Amino acid sequence: MPTVNEYPPRGPSICFEMVGLCLNNITILQDVSFTVKAGDMHCLVGPNGGGKTSLILSLLGQTPHTGRIAINWTDGTIIGYVPQMLDFDRTLPVTVNNFMTMICQNTPAFIRTRKRYKDIINNALRLVSMDTKGKRRLGELSGGEMQRVLFAQALIPFPDLLILDEPGAGMDRAGARVIEEIILVLKKQKVTMVWINHDLKQVKQMADAVTCIHKQVLFSGIPDEVLTTERVFQAFGSTMQDQKGD
Repeated sequence: MPTVNEYPPRGPSICFEMVGLCLNNITILQDVSFTVKAGDMHCLVGPNGGGKTSLILSLLGQTPHTGRIAINWTDGTIIGYVPQMLDFDRTLPVTVNNFMTMICQNTPAFIRTRKRYKDIINNALRLVSMDTKGKRRLGELSGGEMQRVLFAQALIPFPDLLILDEPGAGMDRAGARVIEEIILVLKKQKVTMVWINHDLKQVKQMADAVTCIHKQVLFSGIPDEVLTTERVFQAFGSTMQDQKGD
């Protein structure tokens, strides 16, 4: 039996070359260059407001940028995306099942969920321990529950590249553990993951590589090698001092 590391990568590699972003004459990103290896879990860290979310929105084609972002596509490559939050009208009569159905089919979810998609939806919700709440309205969910649903939708269809913008935001420990276990399964299956993560301990334990961004790349490499006390303080020091003074 081959070991985990001997399995071929399922996901693509990604190359960021001199990526820049300027909005309203404000520089968000400048000369950002690094590579995500195929099948790696690559975490993005850095102070709040440093451009991490803007970078992955550029990767998704949602934000104009300069430079080059090259994804080594293979036939049928599927991307899953978990945003930090979903902005929606919480008074809408949309249930969890309705929302998940819209991911799967073109027929309006309010008519019915086609039989062949019911098991797919239930299985995805079961993975995040939300299968008992399919009839609840999205607006009734807590922030952590909503994040679980967003994670579930990113698994339909099963992704080769998964982009995560703080998927554990707003979750209790139990919810965060559920998401962590799924991510570890995806890692074993060599799904390429780009994960914005503020938990540096978790990054050291789980990531194959890490890149610290604050408008520019401050450092990038293997977590155990680059997440030194000195580098972390240099990257986050001013932010820590600001929070201490508040």
